[in-house]
Amino acid sequence: MIKLVACDMAGTTIDEHGDVYVALARCVEETGASTTPEAVQEWMGADKVEAIAALITKGGGNAAPEIVQAAFLRFKELLTHFYEQNPPVALDGVEDAFRSLRGQGVKIAPTTGFSRDVAEPLLARLGWSLAGTGTASDGDGLLDAVVCSDDVAAGRPAPHMIHRAMELTGVTDVREVLAAGDTTNDLKAANNAGVVAVGVLTGKLGRAELSKQPHHHILAGVKDIPALLA
Repeated sequence: MIKLVACDMAGTTIDEHGDVYVALARCVEETGASTTPEAVQEWMGADKVEAIAALITKGGGNAAPEIVQAAFLRFKELLTHFYEQNPPVALDGVEDAFRSLRGQGVKIAPTTGFSRDVAEPLLARLGWSLAGTGTASDGDGLLDAVVCSDDVAAGRPAPHMIHRAMELTGVTDVREVLAAGDTTNDLKAANNAGVVAVGVLTGKLGRAELSKQPHHHILAGVKDIPALLA
């Protein structure tokens, strides 16, 4: 029986209009390095500092720590601007799915490659709050925990965020955990964590691309998780 669903955020539960791709590519290119859509996609779902460093190196740039940190600050600045211009929204059916799952006693814990100072304002824009911290009108009780890349020693594909979500929600058996995401790094992290690995088709990758990674299920979206568990 599944007791915890750990879902990625951007592209999996949240439609942020692809702005994270644009912000990541631009902050790397502003350092003088080159990028390609394929290279950026490879690092989707990962910790953004790690992604920036790797993309600068791959693009022939200088990935000195101070340059990477400056690029990360620029990434956050760009993303904030993009989100103000075109606010993210919940993907179709996600909030209903979360409510259905929580009604069945399943814990919900978003995990993200964003640092907490990026993730919390994003969740606030959506009105998604932790149980007991909001009101009925702003999604109180929708989430049981939120795990960000700076909460753990390493981001995806390391399993740490999923295991941290288990720690925060009191779930101790990996067989009782389902992790869903729209990128290959999401599936790699789920497999490394030993949990049920579910790919969703609400991001940039199609079924054929996600299916190349070991997985248990490929779904149209998080909205289909309640039916899968039923």
